Amino acid sequence: MTHAKGRAGGSRAFRLRVLLAVLLAGAPLAVRAQTVEHATRERVMAALPPLEEMARQFVDRDDVPGLSVAVVHRDEVVFLKGFGVRDEAGREPVDADTVFQLASLSKPLAATVVAALVGEGAVSWDARIADIDPGFRLREAYPSAQVTVRDLFCHRSGLPGSAGNELEGLGYDRDTILHRLRLVELSSSFRAGYSYSNFGLTAGAVAAAKAAGLSWEDAAETRLYRPLGMASTSSRHADFVARPNRATLHVRDGGGWKALSRRDPDAQSPAGGASSSARDLAQWVRLQLGSGKFDGRQLIDAHALGQTHQPHMWLGRHPITGSLTFYGLGWNVEYGRYGEVWGHAGAFSEGARTLVSLLPGEQLGIVVLANAFPTGAPEALADSFFDLVMRGDVTRDWKKEWDRLYEQVFGQTIEEAARRYGTPPASPQPALPAAAYVGVYANPYVGRAVVAEADGTLQIRLGPEGKWVVPLRHFDRDLFTYRPFPEMPDLMSSATFSVGPDGRASAVTLEHLHDLGLGVLKRIEEPAP
Repeated sequence: MTHAKGRAGGSRAFRLRVLLAVLLAGAPLAVRAQTVEHATRERVMAALPPLEEMARQFVDRDDVPGLSVAVVHRDEVVFLKGFGVRDEAGREPVDADTVFQLASLSKPLAATVVAALVGEGAVSWDARIADIDPGFRLREAYPSAQVTVRDLFCHRSGLPGSAGNELEGLGYDRDTILHRLRLVELSSSFRAGYSYSNFGLTAGAVAAAKAAGLSWEDAAETRLYRPLGMASTSSRHADFVARPNRATLHVRDGGGWKALSRRDPDAQSPAGGASSSARDLAQWVRLQLGSGKFDGRQLIDAHALGQTHQPHMWLGRHPITGSLTFYGLGWNVEYGRYGEVWGHAGAFSEGARTLVSLLPGEQLGIVVLANAFPTGAPEALADSFFDLVMRGDVTRDWKKEWDRLYEQVFGQTIEEAARRYGTPPASPQPALPAAAYVGVYANPYVGRAVVAEADGTLQIRLGPEGKWVVPLRHFDRDLFTYRPFPEMPDLMSSATFSVGPDGRASAVTLEHLHDLGLGVLKRIEEPAP
């Protein structure tokens, strides 16, 4: 999403995140059809009642707890409505002003903010990060010296997709995470490959704001949210928490929707930390479709904003629609039967789903916000709505198609977890005495890990001040399992200790942190607290 956590075991968790991020980066677009019309006002208005009925059915069938939807056509907000509840426990209704966490829908918002800074001359899309912030570095010297704001916004810096995500999960702040990116081996040659990176884009956005003498949060507020009157929108998590009309994150648990965890995404605010309402985002859609013009005034330079919608990196064909897909600057750009589309989607595995999809040639756009994960409801609503407008009927069961895709991705992951760690070995080797494993381990990327004994059970503490704590369950000899993701309790990972000739563990490999090869922590001679 920006961002789904979880997986069976370890490093596959973050590869799963990357796969999901690629899927969610794209906005929905239908495949070829025989007859395509234009989005006249009559056709748009005729499509709104079935759109509303479909959203209501999704809530009534418990496909999702709550939804908020906005539709913009020719600079007019023609539909704005909420459905369902903000929180399954409280049952307060969702309306057009309910604030949702946007996850990776934050990325095109961030691109809009940077476009505003570019338009006013504070920075350039091609400004080198090294010139703005000499302290920022990647693993290799050449990309460190040459990487630009543009490179980071179109994900071609070479940073692997999961870089920094696992550190955020442990509770590290933005400055720490961006500093430690220099330890990550690049996954491709500079500018030669696409890799969707939350903290790469965050680095680009933070640098652009710094060039203007602003923090990222202030840049977003002063250059976009305030000028558009987006009073319920913020790039600060504290503002979201303070909203009385806000949606809670939900995941499936025992067949029903439950709020099992929360998400504070401030560390990656430009990439996944914005929060907003359907009403506010409708104003932003007006700005996008108006090429930077809002209420008759050129708020953002058209050329600077237009750069965000240009295809930069080839992604291939969409796994469901088959449309040609590219990544721009914080936007997905697709080409299909209804022409060019700009879009992005977002997800938190803790329970958020969001989507924006725009048909600029038709001056038509839709925003769908949902408070649950996984669900294909946002894509189904957008795909079906475009079908209704452009063809007069819905071409496919889009909800079924998207749900099947998510089930394939996550179902396989959960099955693998069950195969690997669900059943202990028939004759497991006993663990060594707890004292053999207890101690402090560390590496420069993950930081310190404290393995301690509590109530007869080993536990591991990670992150700042050791606040990330999970119990270790013995599996076989020096291998222990743990659950790194509260919202996905069935997904387990492993801690494997390397024991030396002296009978003490000299290192531990934490599988869910090892996607980048940086999950091996060596014992350091420091007494465990």
